[in-house]
Amino acid sequence: MNDMEAYEFDRQGYIIIRNILDQNQILALSKSIDSLEEHALLNINNPPQKKSAWGAEYHVNQEKGYHVQRERGEGKTLIIEDFWNSDSSFDFLVNHETTMGYINQIVKSRPTINNSEIRIRYHGNSTSSHGGSRAANQKYRYSFGENGIDCMMVRMVYFVHDCSNQQGAFCVVPGTHKSNLSCPYGSNPDEEPGMVGLEVSAGDAILFTEHLRHGGFTNTSDQVRKTLHVGFGPHWMMSQNIATMDEPQHITDETFSRYDEVQRNMFRAWPLNN
Repeated sequence: MNDMEAYEFDRQGYIIIRNILDQNQILALSKSIDSLEEHALLNINNPPQKKSAWGAEYHVNQEKGYHVQRERGEGKTLIIEDFWNSDSSFDFLVNHETTMGYINQIVKSRPTINNSEIRIRYHGNSTSSHGGSRAANQKYRYSFGENGIDCMMVRMVYFVHDCSNQQGAFCVVPGTHKSNLSCPYGSNPDEEPGMVGLEVSAGDAILFTEHLRHGGFTNTSDQVRKTLHVGFGPHWMMSQNIATMDEPQHITDETFSRYDEVQRNMFRAWPLNN
């Protein structure tokens, strides 16, 4: 993260990182996401099922190690968590060098991965506005001290296709990561004053603090919007996926066996040597 990026992240609560993925990576991720979408849709209503601590019902896929909720359809979205277990094509993102160059500057105390989800948003779907006020739960905290920016939770959203406002762009109210009052405007991102759509190209990523007010515009296009999310926080933070909230990270033994030690430690509360 250079000085200008650090300034903009502190000022606005997000930055757009252009061309963080190369063409081969885009194609590989896109293919894996498409395949996983179809697998999830075939299995979503099958047992075993799990009710998360937040009340959502998930299918637990024991074959590929993911959790999935919701459905395909008009105005719907499909959310696939713990995608790491499903396909080795995702492995390079665990300790992606460029990504970690950003994360290590804004998350102190040895950052690890605490969130992993693929969001597939169909025509007519939007993501409600949330964040942007000082919550009692400080796990979304944004602060600045003698060592610079210090975030509790940040997220990198990778794009495998171009995404315009009409295609349901990720949207934010810049600067609201420093807000202290609750938002009075409801949760419709299409109507909220100050909400800005971040239009991106395939291979770009958006890095933002979870304290920022954000959401997703309604997808009014014929394109299915597909994004890959990886969240980071201090090493002691447990899973922040909805299906496994505040549980240990759901990484299978088979997945761990593929990883080197650096990658394994991205999912551990403390670094180990085995």
